[in-house]
Amino acid sequence: MAHLLKKEKDFRYIEVGEGTPIIVLHGLMGGLSNFDGVTKYFSAKGYKVIIPELPIYGMSLLKTNVKSFANYLKDFIEYKGLDNVILLGNSLGGHIGLYHTKLYPKKVKALIITGSSGLYESAMGGGYTKRSDYEVMKKKAQEVFYDPAVATKEIVDEVYETVNDRNKLIKTLAIAKSAIRHNMAKDLPKMTTPICIIWGKNDNVTPPEVAEEFHELLPDSELYWIDKCGHAAMMEHPDEFNTILMGWLEKRGF
Repeated sequence: MAHLLKKEKDFRYIEVGEGTPIIVLHGLMGGLSNFDGVTKYFSAKGYKVIIPELPIYGMSLLKTNVKSFANYLKDFIEYKGLDNVILLGNSLGGHIGLYHTKLYPKKVKALIITGSSGLYESAMGGGYTKRSDYEVMKKKAQEVFYDPAVATKEIVDEVYETVNDRNKLIKTLAIAKSAIRHNMAKDLPKMTTPICIIWGKNDNVTPPEVAEEFHELLPDSELYWIDKCGHAAMMEHPDEFNTILMGWLEKRGF
C-alpha cells in the first residue's frame, strides 16, 4: 500500500483526500490495499477516504463479534470528530456498516454494501479442515473472484498464513458464528438510511439472491450489478464499481 498508515491512540488507518468523508470497511481476509482503486478515484473527486484497520484479530475472543466491531467504528468516528459519514463495506465490512447504521442511524448519511454478510453466510466459517494444504487454500482464495488470477500469490499467502495461525483461525471461526448470530433480516425493514448495493453477478460467497433480498428488505436501497464479477467488486472491476458509486452519490446529492 503506497499510502501511509497512521497510528494514533488505539487506531491504525489510512486517510487520503479532502472533503466529504467516506469510511471504508474491509472484510475478514481483506487488506486495506483491496480498496486502492476506490481510494485513488474518490480522493480526487472531493471526498476524504478513510480506511480504518479493523481489530479483527486484536480483540479478546469474547469481543470478537460484529457488534463489538460496530462499536469500535463508532469510537473511531468520534475520535476523528466526524459526523454524518458515508460508509462503504465489503463482505464482513458491509455487515459491520449495516450493524453500526442500525445502532447509530443519525451518524450515517449513506451506506454502500458489496458482497455483504448479514443475511447469508456460506464461506466465512467453513472449509478450513485442509488448511495446511497450500493448494486447497489457493483454490479457496480463487473462488472468491470470478477471475482466479485476481487472487495473487500475496493474497493466497495471506489467507494461508491467517488460517494456519491458531489464534487467528479461532477468531475467524468466532466471527463466522457471530455473523450468523447477528442476522439482520428483521432489522433491515426499519432502516431508512439510503443504501447503495453493488454486487457481483457471479459472487459465490454471497450469491446474487442475497443482494436481491437486501434490496427487498431495505426501504431506501438501489441495486446495481457488475457482470463477470465475484465477491469483491471494487477489486475485480474498480472502474465500473467507481462509476456506479459516483453516479449514485451524485444522484443522491452526497
